[in-house]
Amino acid sequence: MSLAIGSLQLGLIYTLIAMGIYISFRVLNIPDLTAEGSFVFGMAVMSASAVAGHPILGIFFSLLAGAAAGLVTALLQTKLLIPAILSGILTMTGLYTINLTVMQGSSNVTLLGVTTIYDILGDLLPMDFAIAKIFVSLIFVIIAMLTLVLFFKTNCGLCIRAIGDNEMMARSSSMSVDLYKILGLMISNALIGLCGGLIACDQGYADMNSGVGMLVVGLAAVIIGEAFIRRRTILAGMISCLLGSIIYRFILALAISTRIFPAYAMKLLSAIIVTIALALPAVKYYKENYQLKKRNRHA
Repeated sequence: MSLAIGSLQLGLIYTLIAMGIYISFRVLNIPDLTAEGSFVFGMAVMSASAVAGHPILGIFFSLLAGAAAGLVTALLQTKLLIPAILSGILTMTGLYTINLTVMQGSSNVTLLGVTTIYDILGDLLPMDFAIAKIFVSLIFVIIAMLTLVLFFKTNCGLCIRAIGDNEMMARSSSMSVDLYKILGLMISNALIGLCGGLIACDQGYADMNSGVGMLVVGLAAVIIGEAFIRRRTILAGMISCLLGSIIYRFILALAISTRIFPAYAMKLLSAIIVTIALALPAVKYYKENYQLKKRNRHA
């Protein structure tokens, strides 16, 4: 039971990173690799705020930290014309030192005995603390989801979506493509930074190595969710992120609980899950091609 509760809790929090990656990879059509750096940046800022006695401010600081990371990546792409993948790698590399600085040179900051946002909001709910944490995480996800759905229906949001669909057409329509790219990547990484902050509060510490593989985690959630929800509206995309993130965490929990795989094999399992999900269209293509050839031979 505790395994299911823990998986649901993590699935809800990691929905935020899935949403961020959905915006960059699906909406903007930009392969942004900043995620691992902005995740730890949000985690570091949140832990520093909580230790200083400002856990609520830590929520806003983690959002701003992620947005700042996205801003740097976007400026490298749009103003210095550095390729998207390399821009993300450069930002992620630079953030390693910045994150260490925020964490005062320590690779690990504990939050044991420190009041976090879960302690504050969880105490307000008349239920078991573990269940209360799930409700608090769900509130964050719902607020983020509703905000994004409403935002992408505005003129600004529609312009961001248009750029992702056809950048050349957007430029010919006199859209400020660079500005909307910057805004989109800032929103994407702000969500990832918030995810990192909430993970720090949930697990009780911030660690420099926590960002390793976060891009794969987010992609896995997006791809698994899209396998169940085929529609390509923003609301459907956000729901698919939520569904995919929860399913992904339960798959990992099930694989670990069987004890076939050791706990340190989670990254390998993540890579395998993503590979299988990405390979499904190819399998479908080969299957249809084989059936077509089979019909042609019998014709």
